Amino acid sequence: MAVVVVIDDEPLQRGILKTILEDEGYEVFAAESAEEGLKIIREQDADVVVTDLNMAGMTGIQMLERLPNEPIRPAVVVITAYGTINSAVDAMKKGAFDYLTKPLDKDVIILVVGKAVERMSLLKENIRLHRELYEKFDMEGIIGHSKKMTEVIEIVKKITAHAVTILVYGESGTGKELISRAIHYNSPRKTAPFNAINCAAIPDNLIESELFGYEPGAFTGASHRKPGIIESTEGGTLFLDEIGDLPLLTQTKLLRVLHDKEVRRLGGKDTIKVNVRFIAATNKDLEKEIENGKFREDLYYRLKVVTITLPPLTDRREDIPSLVNFFISKYNTEFEKQITGIDHSALKLLTDYHWPGNIRQLGSVIERAVLMADTPVISLDDIKSELKQPVALGIMDLEIPDEGIIFEELERQLLKQAMQKANNVAAKAARLLGMSYKTFWYRLEKFGINIPSGTRPPKDTA
Repeated sequence: MAVVVVIDDEPLQRGILKTILEDEGYEVFAAESAEEGLKIIREQDADVVVTDLNMAGMTGIQMLERLPNEPIRPAVVVITAYGTINSAVDAMKKGAFDYLTKPLDKDVIILVVGKAVERMSLLKENIRLHRELYEKFDMEGIIGHSKKMTEVIEIVKKITAHAVTILVYGESGTGKELISRAIHYNSPRKTAPFNAINCAAIPDNLIESELFGYEPGAFTGASHRKPGIIESTEGGTLFLDEIGDLPLLTQTKLLRVLHDKEVRRLGGKDTIKVNVRFIAATNKDLEKEIENGKFREDLYYRLKVVTITLPPLTDRREDIPSLVNFFISKYNTEFEKQITGIDHSALKLLTDYHWPGNIRQLGSVIERAVLMADTPVISLDDIKSELKQPVALGIMDLEIPDEGIIFEELERQLLKQAMQKANNVAAKAARLLGMSYKTFWYRLEKFGINIPSGTRPPKDTA
């Protein structure tokens, strides 16, 4: 229920206003002076103030100037006589929402106050949503106490205030967009838009119109002007997911945007200045893509002013219990459940699992467990059906030909197959074979298997 404060030193008019507005369902408080009105406004967290301008003591204008302004000030509707419209105009310059002229008309009062209440409702909802976003993506809210995640968070804290371009590496499901949103909502750009586009999900013939927009007649079907997502992100942050899948021609145009800070819509003649922070993300080895002629080297260096590498979940297993508790709380709220925790055996299985889908997969498993659990504590039975265990090679069933086999050749083939299945992501291939990262790299080098450039571990870890 909206709270309205009526301030008028004329008892009859004050009473009429109070009655009219109470009949409309508002909670109405009346004051006979601006001083008394200010006190009520602060105590009752008023949404709307209806005040006469000409009163004994403090005037309506003076009261308007003293209104509290945190987090937002109430909408003020001023009442003035017909011959003093200039005073009402002056009040609106000082922040009043609207004005009413005497003699007052009931329908006009209801209409104007209704619009003021609607405006305040929208403002408060906007503040609530922004507050939720800031809390959700606050640095302290990013879950991760492992060494690798602590390092990531420290990098993020250093760069949020600076509008440098950022390149985020990580396997699918590791939280590349989450960390990008955290950068945005902890930066001076947090009140401006955060937009995201998946470069791999949009056909090549549409990606440029999505990014840069177009003018009428730019192509068949372009009947109207459409700003692109870069232009629509003015003042904010644009997250370019799967940047490695961007067509080469589009890469060239994006490079120009990064260099010149301006865009030209398809079919347009004029350029438009833009102030946008770019964060790109990929799970590909861009240096390898450059070698293969699939990614521009100059764009790569323009993007990687700062590089953030998100570890896979198996490299931060100590964070799994905290992540599980987070997801339980999240889905308790969503499904109106009261799951209090997870038993030891179930948590151990989650901690030991190889997580090919990373955090996204873990969240999905807990979502189903919370939804389906019949007891307050998630048990092993609630999760084990969702976890696909790695298939062990049936070595004992392997048919060995009479002439025998060369064991090293078998190992070479397993290493190659693992790299193929992991799309040449060495860390993922190592997990598929149950090897440590160092051992896997040693064996790749031993057998002379092609090693993705830019991903070789430091010499002291080989």
